[in-house]
Amino acid sequence: MQKYSGHSFYLVTTKAPRSYTSVQYERDSFLVFGKETKGLSLEILNTFPENQVRIPMREGARSLNLANSVAVVLYEALRQQGFPGLK
Repeated sequence: MQKYSGHSFYLVTTKAPRSYTSVQYERDSFLVFGKETKGLSLEILNTFPENQVRIPMREGARSLNLANSVAVVLYEALRQQGFPGLK
């Protein structure tokens, strides 16, 4: 991550206090997702505590699978940027 120190990192985790729609994603930001079975490590979560976001879920419901989670958050980031490079 040090190689990309000039960029913003957003960690997607079920443990985050705020929704993925409540932040403004900068161009060239990184969206970081963990393993489907374990999520992100505490080491990574502790590195960026202020840049954690979650996808709101109904209480008691299981989380979305990784591919769906990536699609949801990435689409929001692209929407905020005006879908650069897409028709």
